[in-house]
Amino acid sequence: MKKHIIGTIALALLSTSALSQQTGPNPYKDCGIGAALFANTPWAAVTSNVIWDVGTTAVVSATASPETCSGSTYKTAVFINETYESLEQDMIQGEGEFIDTLADIMSCDSDTAKALTAEVRQNIATSDLSISQTRLEKAESLYLNVMSTNAAKSCSTQS
Repeated sequence: MKKHIIGTIALALLSTSALSQQTGPNPYKDCGIGAALFANTPWAAVTSNVIWDVGTTAVVSATASPETCSGSTYKTAVFINETYESLEQDMIQGEGEFIDTLADIMSCDSDTAKALTAEVRQNIATSDLSISQTRLEKAESLYLNVMSTNAAKSCSTQS
């Protein structure tokens, strides 16, 4: 039994890396009980999902209702990650199609989108950015910056 669980966890972890190339949520780390309990620790989420029911609940969640997996901010995070460089450039300029798309994804009205951009620009100007950060770390930082603004709390992705 112990070998079966260890083998299943290993398979799930391998699947996790293969699934990272997909555009939807990863069922083992983004869905199910594991994701609810260990939202910021992917390996623990995978382990929990596998131990709980061999990942069945997580996979069913990802298949039947992917919007329940990573919450309503999933599309925002994906967009920021996929368009980081262009979105960063728009943020520096204070306007642009990537900011407009971000506002649409977050369901912000135009006034809130302007306030969001202004807050993010202010946060960027006063933050201690590191050139040594990876692209993913920079995208994550921008995502956290966007989601922590007062303006973002007015958008529907915060519900």
